[in-house]
Amino acid sequence: MTVKLSKSALQQLPANVAVPGYDQSGLKAGIIHFGIGNFHRAHQAVYLDDLFNAGSDHEWAIVGAGVLASDETMRQKLKEQDWLTTVVEQDSGHRTARITASMIDYLKPGETENTITRLADPEIRIVSLTITEGGYFIDPASGVFNPRHPAIVADAANIGDPKTVFGLILAGLIRRRSEGTAPYTVMSCDNIPGNGHVTSDAISGLAALVDADLARWVKDNVAFPNSMVDRITPATSDRERGMLASDFGVEDNWPVFCEPFKQWVLEDHFPTGRPALEKVGVTFVQDVAPYELMKIRILNGGHATIAYPAALMDIHFVHEAMEEPLIRGFLGKLEREEIIPVLPPVPGVTFEEYYDLIDRRFSNPKIGDTIQRLCQDGSNRQPKFILPTTADRLKAGQSITGLSLVSALWCRFCEGATDSGKPTNYLDANAERLKVEAVKAKSDPKAFLAMSDIFGDVGTSPVFEESFSRILKTLWDKGTRETLKLYLADKL
Repeated sequence: MTVKLSKSALQQLPANVAVPGYDQSGLKAGIIHFGIGNFHRAHQAVYLDDLFNAGSDHEWAIVGAGVLASDETMRQKLKEQDWLTTVVEQDSGHRTARITASMIDYLKPGETENTITRLADPEIRIVSLTITEGGYFIDPASGVFNPRHPAIVADAANIGDPKTVFGLILAGLIRRRSEGTAPYTVMSCDNIPGNGHVTSDAISGLAALVDADLARWVKDNVAFPNSMVDRITPATSDRERGMLASDFGVEDNWPVFCEPFKQWVLEDHFPTGRPALEKVGVTFVQDVAPYELMKIRILNGGHATIAYPAALMDIHFVHEAMEEPLIRGFLGKLEREEIIPVLPPVPGVTFEEYYDLIDRRFSNPKIGDTIQRLCQDGSNRQPKFILPTTADRLKAGQSITGLSLVSALWCRFCEGATDSGKPTNYLDANAERLKVEAVKAKSDPKAFLAMSDIFGDVGTSPVFEESFSRILKTLWDKGTRETLKLYLADKL
């Protein structure tokens, strides 16, 4: 027998499901969060749930906010269960389920005035975001905010009725400014180098299109702390819903399954206050950049490394890819020989130990993370997770064979079929263009590198062009498996 998740049913849940040790109705909103997806609910929401369970900071509950029409689906699913979420942590020797109650409301997408009014509430002192790497209106190659994007131009022309996340945040700041309320801190929790700086550029850039004085006020008064966030959190499917019901007796519309490991490193810049997250494991630092760079290049770069060879070899799960010696060997060799050597030191961290941790996390058979998820949004992820390392090594005159192989594998994947001929279906804002250029690249590799908005200066490097072209030809001639063998034998 299963129990349908709701606030009234909490005491009916099985004993092996942990329930909140606080009364959700006693919480007060202090944070509005855009992007109520699985990662947020397994990360920021869990840290706050830990804090509330410790009897602290009950004035910092989360109010979710939707922007896209698709956000309404999540809102309705969570509303049906009183904004509660079941979080299941698991690895090969560990599985627990807990109910989190740190979110107390979710603003309806499209109700702009209501959202702006809530943003203007003096009790809201932090606005946070997990809107994915592709949601920041930045040029992928340069990382610079694009003020000419049609959605940004439209918001600037009608800032009183904005349609984007950044338009809403700016409209809330404008309202607070006019009412004499201190601005909230804007806290990005996305995997972007310098995510606080990127968010500042987006909001300041939009403000500059509205009014130069407003842009100066934003830069002078609004805090944008950088952060590094980490937890592997796959998408939810009927598989996870079924496992939760059969193993824990809970019916949850949208549970979150994740690994036990989580990490959050955050710059301590919150002028109007913040929850005492250091009590529950968040690391506050003056400069998050070294931690962030380590994670983005070793972990996120590692995900990008294994994604495409695994997809081309028809491997479904991430842990299955790590069970394939050629892929695990490719990852280890690339990390140790090309990625780690160009990283600056991180206080208190040994890179080899950090990589060993990543290896174990990728190999976790209980997570059910899919290769398909890792293959999504390559046109945004490659310029952030792979190509900057390539650029650093090119600048230093160092070998880029493994990194060129990563880019060539991505190109080969974008052509549209695996080595066995199965279609490579993937989500990417540039999917159609990627396929067109990848097909051209089979005979003319330069065609793929000519996408300057993705490859930037790396694509014009004669050294990279030669390496990429040679390896892409090898992939087409010999296939993924044989190409990986050549790389591991130092014969590529």
